Amino acid sequence: MLKLIQSEFLKLRRRKFVWLTFSAALIMPFFALLYFHYLGRTGVDPIQFYKWSAFGYTVWIILPVVLGILCAMLMREENQYEVTTQLWIVPVSKMGYFFSKFFVILIYSVCFMMINAIASVMFSVISGCVVFEWGSVLFLLEKCLEMGILTAFTLLPILAIAASQKGYILPACITLVYAFSGFFIMSVNMYLHPLSSMAVIIMRNKEIPGLVFTQEINIFFAFLCIIIWDLISILFAGMALRRKK
Repeated sequence: MLKLIQSEFLKLRRRKFVWLTFSAALIMPFFALLYFHYLGRTGVDPIQFYKWSAFGYTVWIILPVVLGILCAMLMREENQYEVTTQLWIVPVSKMGYFFSKFFVILIYSVCFMMINAIASVMFSVISGCVVFEWGSVLFLLEKCLEMGILTAFTLLPILAIAASQKGYILPACITLVYAFSGFFIMSVNMYLHPLSSMAVIIMRNKEIPGLVFTQEINIFFAFLCIIIWDLISILFAGMALRRKK
């Protein structure tokens, strides 16, 4: 398993586009800077700035879409050129192969949110919009780490779909539908979609002002939703990879 993970990271060294996608972590911190600078506001509550830069579209739309595209990229070449068929001859554990891909997604997701957290602090302090406070910075880092880990687990269904396809168009399209549906389904039922359930877990203590929940917060149901989706995804990925034998 460790050798599979090592080989995945070695392959990423040849994919420069993957490293360029980290720049997407700067999008919302930059727009937050423009927004508060345009209003001419100083001494802004740090949590209010971070709500724009990290706790909003970054984690609900941008990161899931980027991770979905990464899932498709990780699977595309090996599926397209039948590399997986050769791997089974070695032999390589099919689920070990799948989870090595997931581990890359997990590390990428955490790094993405850490870059976003650093950019949020830098943009807010350098612009003079926010006064530097260790308490708020540590809160931001804690939440970004939590969001990075949880988002990776909510993207397991997309990785499973990418494992079953030779191309990248279908997984990419499903990623867009998956990300936006999670955003809109939250207003209907927070425990139907992994992304909306992730929101419940992250915002469980209501530390971030301005967020309105349509249902009573239930952490058990939120984790249960993510676990059920992930188990189904793992079973689906296992069947898809076995068909490639």
